[in-house]
Amino acid sequence: MLARFLTGICWLALLAALLTGPAAWSAGFDVISAVTGLKGDVYRLNAQIKYRFSGAAQEALQNGVPLTIALEMEVRRRRQWLWDETVYALAQRFRLEYHTLSRQYLVSNLNSGERRAFPTREGALQHIGRITDFPMLDKGLLNPNERYQGALRARLDIDALPTPLRLFAYISDDWRLASEWRTWQL
Repeated sequence: MLARFLTGICWLALLAALLTGPAAWSAGFDVISAVTGLKGDVYRLNAQIKYRFSGAAQEALQNGVPLTIALEMEVRRRRQWLWDETVYALAQRFRLEYHTLSRQYLVSNLNSGERRAFPTREGALQHIGRITDFPMLDKGLLNPNERYQGALRARLDIDALPTPLRLFAYISDDWRLASEWRTWQL
C-alpha cells in the first residue's frame, strides 16, 4: 500500500516537473537573424529577435514594473593573431510597460522618444524584435583593406529595474535574460 502511494507521488512529481519545466527552460532571448546591407554609404541592419520572459519578469510587468531591453550592436575589426577589436558600439534601448487601466502594452524607444501602444504583449515584443533598415554605421568609417564583423545581442537591463527588485534580480536566474552574440560578416 505504501509503495503504491509513493509511486503515485513520484508520478505526480514527474508530471508537475514536465508541465512547469518547459516554461522555465524556454525563458530567454534569441537573435534569430541579423544581416547588414550597404545602402548608399550606410550599413543598415535587419534583424529578428525572439523574446521569452521568465514567469517572474512577466509577473512584474503585469504588476506595473517597466522592463528595459537593450539591443547592443558592435562592429569588430577581425585580427588574425589578436582578439577582435571593437571599432564601433551602439545600444538601442526599449522600455516595455503594461497599463492596467487601458490594458495596453506601451513600447518606448528610449533613444528616439517614439512610443507605441499594443493590445497584446506578443505584439509589443514582435515590434521590439523586428529591426528593419536601422542605420548602423557609415561606410567611410571603415578601412576598405580590413575585415569587419557585425555583432548583435539583446538583454534585459537589470540596472533599469526599481531598486528593491534590482537587488533580487542580481541573484536570481529568472532575471538574467540575454541572447548570445550573433555575428556576421560586414
